[in-house]
Amino acid sequence: MSRVEREVSRRGFVHSAVIGGVGAGLPALGAVPAQAASSETVPSKRSPVSSAERDFTKQSAALTADRTVDTACQFCNSNCRLKVDLKAGSVIGVRGENADPVQAGGLCVKAEMMPELVYNDQRLTTPLRRVSGKKGDPESRFEPITWDEALETIARKFLELGDAGQAHTIANRTTGRMLRGTGSLVGRLFAMLGSPNNTDVGPVCNDAGANALSATFGLGNFTNGYGVDGATGKEDLGAARYMLLLGTNQAETHPVTYEHLLREREKTGAKLTVVDPRLTPTGAQADRWVAPKPHTDYALVLGMLHHFVTTNRHDQDFVNRWVLGFDELRDHLIRHRYTAAWAAKVTGVPAKTITDIAEEYAAAKPAAIYCNAGISHQLGAFDTYRVLTFLAAVTGNIGVPGGGCNFMHNTWPGDLHLPPLRAAVPDRRQALPVGPDYFAESILTGRPYRLRAIVSQGNPLVSSANTTRVREAFQKLEFFVYTGLFMEEPAYYADIILPVCSGLEMEGVYMRRDDRAIRWQDQVVPRVGESRTDPEIWIGLAHALARLDNRRPAAEWREAFPKQWLDYRALWAQFVQHTPAMAGMTEQRMRRRPEPLRWPCPSTDHPGVSTLYLDHPSWYAAAEALDADNRGKRFLTPSGKVEIFTQELQDKLIPTGHGALPIFYTHPEVTGDHPTVRYTSGFVTSPINPQAVTHPVSIGPRQGRAPHGAYPLMGMTGRPSVVHFAEVTHWTRTGKQLNGVRLIQIHPRAARASGIADGDAVRVESPRGSVTGTALLWDGIREDTIFVPNTFGPAQQVGDLFGAPRYEPANVLPDDGYYDNLSGQQAFKCFACRVVKDTRS
Repeated sequence: MSRVEREVSRRGFVHSAVIGGVGAGLPALGAVPAQAASSETVPSKRSPVSSAERDFTKQSAALTADRTVDTACQFCNSNCRLKVDLKAGSVIGVRGENADPVQAGGLCVKAEMMPELVYNDQRLTTPLRRVSGKKGDPESRFEPITWDEALETIARKFLELGDAGQAHTIANRTTGRMLRGTGSLVGRLFAMLGSPNNTDVGPVCNDAGANALSATFGLGNFTNGYGVDGATGKEDLGAARYMLLLGTNQAETHPVTYEHLLREREKTGAKLTVVDPRLTPTGAQADRWVAPKPHTDYALVLGMLHHFVTTNRHDQDFVNRWVLGFDELRDHLIRHRYTAAWAAKVTGVPAKTITDIAEEYAAAKPAAIYCNAGISHQLGAFDTYRVLTFLAAVTGNIGVPGGGCNFMHNTWPGDLHLPPLRAAVPDRRQALPVGPDYFAESILTGRPYRLRAIVSQGNPLVSSANTTRVREAFQKLEFFVYTGLFMEEPAYYADIILPVCSGLEMEGVYMRRDDRAIRWQDQVVPRVGESRTDPEIWIGLAHALARLDNRRPAAEWREAFPKQWLDYRALWAQFVQHTPAMAGMTEQRMRRRPEPLRWPCPSTDHPGVSTLYLDHPSWYAAAEALDADNRGKRFLTPSGKVEIFTQELQDKLIPTGHGALPIFYTHPEVTGDHPTVRYTSGFVTSPINPQAVTHPVSIGPRQGRAPHGAYPLMGMTGRPSVVHFAEVTHWTRTGKQLNGVRLIQIHPRAARASGIADGDAVRVESPRGSVTGTALLWDGIREDTIFVPNTFGPAQQVGDLFGAPRYEPANVLPDDGYYDNLSGQQAFKCFACRVVKDTRS
């Protein structure tokens, strides 16, 4: 199929922003609908949009900045530099970094929301203590207290539990919001307390991709970089001749880096295939949009692999030299008859389309794979990602510029090391099953033990699956500390509330670009009220423990958390000093760079690694810095090669019900008769996260009756639009003005069958509960699928200004009982549902 020519205006995705100025533009937020959502659609050509604008803020005495501060955006993993203009101490403009060739001066609409987090009358400004009210009641009353009172209340509770032999019942639930390295501080404090339950945001976000990459290649990171590789002087991801995107809507989730890929594509003529059950602005730029049934990407990729290996389209030279387990993979695919014809029956995508994609991908050198939450938020997330790594491995598209497995939101940069902890630490029990979404199960059932105290930096009352059950758990939780910017939903369940800083109010390393690249950001404006950064909170808690702990000498707490670390520059210097693979990522070096610097970077004269596993001296130097045992290794697995199948890996996975060679299954609420998983009641050690336990599964036919008689559609949740990032943008006026209404995407034929017209108030119902929204008839979605935007919640009072409804969280709908038992990922991308008119007043 020939490439469809189109002219892409940068302002279709990104723009330069001037707060309140004439030059402030907004991105095109929609896409031209395609024909009815079949298995393969080529979007129509769009007319060009002029980007010529006059800026009448120039030479304005009032709007000419007297100071500009370089910082970074906190809203997505494009990690854009913000050049923030100030006049008399107030923010008057936000601009992009022209000297960064990837960013190319661009910003998306969210950049101008950063100041709205500062100048916001809903901000928390002081620590609060619960005074009255049932937990969860919006009428709950809280009173201001000092930071010392708040931290000592928390410390007293933690010590009480520890003295009673219950330290393991204390848990922390982190988020990506925090300054990098906060997790290292939390881990240090939890080690001294004796709790194993210091969780991170990964199982809610995208841990499965990192887990699969680590198992196959040795590191759990996005494999290639945006822009020019400093080691080779050549373009990396922009050099791709083929881009295969599965379950990722980069135009709305990573608009600036996606726009970079489109600019490079105009030079290379690279073909772009987007796999997604609905047409998005990302798919609108594609040569081919493929719409499989939700939760069946696993089958589609198995069908592609089968076609590779049975028609000899794999790279035999690369396989012979660098891959272990190819013969076992080929025999496995043939034995299970994972043909393109089989995959077509599972996915609804014609076999010809599957083989065409396979042949195009195998023939293009290099070819890059991109994935995001659309894959991560599936029941079989780890296994789906594993078979995607096999695609890259057998075609030789790993360790090469322009190729790789670029799975979004992977953990960076792994552990940030501090000086060794000299204090003795107690023995710890095994952690709960991986992922904070197991907290509700622990609290409500006591299996494997009952949590009694939780600190949260995220919003479990919006982000966790089966929200109704999570509410019940947090109502029964003995002690809860909420840290945040606003009185979000979980704040009303809290015993103590702690106010944190927004991104413009702090200095340090905050977000990171997906390709392991980071920036140093400077503080732009004074802090709001008494807000603190997350590192300051945890260091302060350690000093409160020092004052109150009758068993451990105070000096041990103070030595482990010196007050000098309250200065983030001093803390970062400790990370650089004690983490060899980032010895070159000094504050001073990053301050001088207009573009971010990639990890690993073992010395100040090292350019940072763009292409992981590249057969190049710069990679081997970085690999050895990661671990001396890596010396001479290209891939960082035990064998030094790509590991598709080894007996060691097989033996690790078998106790969980999985194997090194994945067997197809999907969610039981996917329509049709497909294998699924059944969980046992016992626990085994997790092979992916061995500090934790997990429930083993067995794969077999669906148990019980299918829910599709009463709930005939398959629902997916996801980001509402480019406007929003998690829940925090719903607390800005711009966010709620532009996208304060939840628009339920439904195919016109499915809508007609339910008597629903465009713009009707509707209710989406699943076996767990229901949520409301407004019907958006959209022929760019499968007829059997609906899309429910997430991140809306009932506490978001900013929308009241615009008459935007307060919504139940979309995660009322999914079943938390079905999750990936290896990565901990919840299955947000498929739930049985129906859509009806909402006749309730």
